[in-house]
Amino acid sequence: MSRYFIQVFGRVQGVGFRYSASFWAKSLNLTGWVKNCEDGSVQMEVQGDTKDISSFIDKIENGGRFIHVEDKICRKICTIDSEKYFRVAY
Repeated sequence: MSRYFIQVFGRVQGVGFRYSASFWAKSLNLTGWVKNCEDGSVQMEVQGDTKDISSFIDKIENGGRFIHVEDKICRKICTIDSEKYFRVAY
């Protein structure tokens, strides 16, 4: 089990990015959270199987119809054993 902090930049607010990230994370049985930042970026933490996190990152990089990720920061962090689900944070 691994956990990653990810911050994405580009056209990622106001285009359904958090909803899409939540959907993809839940479909891959990942836990964590996603939230908008004041600078226009989106931050998230995802936890689960390394293979599933890699798939999740591929999905967010390819975005959707209106989502466009221009850059990202991704770093491995400590896991949270008690976490049970993925949520949208405000």
